[in-house]
Amino acid sequence: MTMADPRLIQLVMSLRGQGVTDRHVLAAIERTPRGLFVPERFVDQAYENRPLPIDCGQTISQPLIVGLMTQLLNLNDRCKVLEIGTGSGYQAAVLSRLARRVYTIERYRTLAKEAEARFEALRLTNITQRVGDGTKGWPEQAPFDRIIVTAGAPVRPDTLLEQLKPGGIAVVPVDNDRGTQTLIRYTHDKDGSLREDALMDVRFVPLVKGEAKAL
Repeated sequence: MTMADPRLIQLVMSLRGQGVTDRHVLAAIERTPRGLFVPERFVDQAYENRPLPIDCGQTISQPLIVGLMTQLLNLNDRCKVLEIGTGSGYQAAVLSRLARRVYTIERYRTLAKEAEARFEALRLTNITQRVGDGTKGWPEQAPFDRIIVTAGAPVRPDTLLEQLKPGGIAVVPVDNDRGTQTLIRYTHDKDGSLREDALMDVRFVPLVKGEAKAL
């Protein structure tokens, strides 16, 4: 699979038509072969605009959601980013092409190990990962310019938002009363206030406390 794969180009064009208009985000997606991040049995579906199962009962997000969430972060090459939920590593790989440094936390050791191998294969050297409880964030590396959560938080994740720099942005799916989550962008204004913008309904696996013991 190469970056010139016509299925990947077609996917990028589709995302542009559905609201992912930031050319830097689109370029990052085009440079990140999604087929590398899915189980072998789903490789033929890797460039469809749909979520797919991965190990440990988790999923790789729909490319449209990856693109929209990345775009909402308003990244630049000076940003230090915290990602909660490494999963397959696909979102982190896209972020790494736009940010200075990405710190990513995964509760499943199996997924973290697989993601690390993919980062090495793509020579993405600005990603630092750990296995642990994502609900606690990464206080030793805080504060962060941007935070992205790729699992549904039951309530506003104040512990994570406290690790956001003044002027920073966090994008988090938060449970609503409709059985899904609402994607919320939190902006930590420089005056110390926190602005919340509810954007769209999404569906993610739940954000779970603690490190997984078995996988």
